[in-house]
Amino acid sequence: MKNFGFLLLAMFLLMGCKNQSETKIIGEEIQNVAESSFPKKLHGSTIYEVNIRQFTPEGTFNAFSEHLPRLKELGVDVLWLMPIHPISEINRKGTLGSYYAPKDYTAVNPEFGTIEDFKTLLKKTHDMGFYLILDWVPNHTGRDHNWVNEHPEFYIRDDNGNITYEAMSPTDVWWDTALLDHSNTETRHAMIDAMRFWVELGIDGFRLDHGCGDKIPLYLWEEARAKLDPIKDLFWLAECGHETFILDGSYADELETIMREVAAGDEHANALSDWVDKDMFTYGRTALRMTYTSNHDLNSWNGTVFERLGEGHQAFAAFVFTSYGFPLILGGQEVGMDKRLEFFEKDSIAWDDPKNLQPFYKALVNLKKENPAIWAGDTGGFPISIEDNPDVIGFIRGVTGNKVIGIFNLSSENQFLKITNSDAHGMYTDYFSNKTYQINNEILELKPWEYLVFVK
Repeated sequence: MKNFGFLLLAMFLLMGCKNQSETKIIGEEIQNVAESSFPKKLHGSTIYEVNIRQFTPEGTFNAFSEHLPRLKELGVDVLWLMPIHPISEINRKGTLGSYYAPKDYTAVNPEFGTIEDFKTLLKKTHDMGFYLILDWVPNHTGRDHNWVNEHPEFYIRDDNGNITYEAMSPTDVWWDTALLDHSNTETRHAMIDAMRFWVELGIDGFRLDHGCGDKIPLYLWEEARAKLDPIKDLFWLAECGHETFILDGSYADELETIMREVAAGDEHANALSDWVDKDMFTYGRTALRMTYTSNHDLNSWNGTVFERLGEGHQAFAAFVFTSYGFPLILGGQEVGMDKRLEFFEKDSIAWDDPKNLQPFYKALVNLKKENPAIWAGDTGGFPISIEDNPDVIGFIRGVTGNKVIGIFNLSSENQFLKITNSDAHGMYTDYFSNKTYQINNEILELKPWEYLVFVK
């Protein structure tokens, strides 16, 4: 966060492009549709990821709904449900299969309940003030989706003329899937019609699995937004590592990768602030980037936050909530879930919170919500570096009437630093410990993984 002047110029140029109306293409028809207002609701929000299968022993919509009062108390705003559709049986992985091999886009997994149970859950979430978005799988269906037989022209074929499958790498092959061909106009129309079903039920948006992969043309989302946004103000979150400018939000996945490297001692903390600088420079500050220390993929395939981030897991979480973007909490993370959830089998989350982390995450959610200086996008304050130690991240973010200072020792050793920006000098109380600190020209010492957050 060192190149403030240069980045600010780039930011204004990119903001000028992003704030214009977007061009939507429907076949050969072109419309100008105003940018969705939904992202404005998210600037101080936290997204919470829900795995219905694993959330409760019952694994149903009705059982999950019993947790809503607790989640309301936690303070999260947006509930992201992992795929709720029936799961294909052909080439099924494990006993219960992958959520990401949908058999029917307009039905619910009978293991979770009925469509009426889902409607009841949706109404309850709205009555309590939540937004609810669905995980959507546009890249492929399961092998026994009815389209395979009724509309084989919807699919991509291999050199032998057979419908092919998703293969992320030679060792990461999803035999249970059938790749869709979105260069076919009719495939896109069918996909958008299926999405319309849920929009008309009243959901608030979509998390788009593999939403910007090499098989997904971005004109699919231009067409989808042109047809669906007029029905309801929707939020569109892409599982992409880059900002598309067509969708509302995207993954800050590289930031999490760097956090792992910093936690392992393979990178210095300033690699994280360098990434934030680069991201703002490239995509501007209107880009909504989802930041996180865990999600379902990371938990199941890469390890828990304790495995990946070790003793620094709270410091990294505090950094995520204050430095950049809008944060995600994986269901169970707030109670210190210390296991990799099975992906294809039943594996219920334990809610006993042995590390007493729920108060910490509640404090983070409220910190984000109550301080516009650390809100996402261009609503929040520009992060300006205030320290001189490569193993420490220190920044100040301010907007009219609100200032937040964050100082994070992201190393396993004591660190000594000097606050080089006089705008950060003063007497403060740490948000988490309530200890008082005098910040001035004198050397400040931080213990391993210690973090301070000051609010004014």
